[in-house]
Amino acid sequence: MKSSTLRRLCCATFAAALTLGPAFEGCSSPGEKPESAENAENSKKSETSKTAESSPTAAPDKGEQFLAENKTKEGVRTTASGLQYKVLKEGSGKSPAVTDTVVCNYRGTLLNGTEFDSSYKRGEPAVFALNHVIRGWTEGVQLMKEGSKYQFFIPSNLAYGSHGAGDLIGPYETLIFEIELIKVK
Repeated sequence: MKSSTLRRLCCATFAAALTLGPAFEGCSSPGEKPESAENAENSKKSETSKTAESSPTAAPDKGEQFLAENKTKEGVRTTASGLQYKVLKEGSGKSPAVTDTVVCNYRGTLLNGTEFDSSYKRGEPAVFALNHVIRGWTEGVQLMKEGSKYQFFIPSNLAYGSHGAGDLIGPYETLIFEIELIKVK
């Protein structure tokens, strides 16, 4: 198999996983009631203790340590959910609602710098229904306006949690995305 074919296949697999994100970790789909804050907190505590006990390859402490240090850096903002972001370029267009479809360019990396997907490398923007992606994207992209470029630091509980995605994104990975919002449909 040619490397370009393999790269397209890997990117398509990640894009599919990105859009399946809400199926994981108690993400709610349109029409579903979100779980209560108390249940979510108890679930998170339970998940964290299970991780420490049962998954020697998972490193939630590494992600938590990164986020604790990162939030002190200049320009980094943190939302109530723990999503961190930095405005690289502020746009002036329309902001998306959770039910909108967005056209964007993005680059996704792990904490160690490994790039797991890039619409830039594919040479074309991606189109996603905002309510069908991982929670960190859903929350973060709604903060943006068309023409904006943000960097997001997404804790594992707002990404793929204990499931991971594909071969590169392991369980409990904190992810970094650079997202350029081109258009809200």
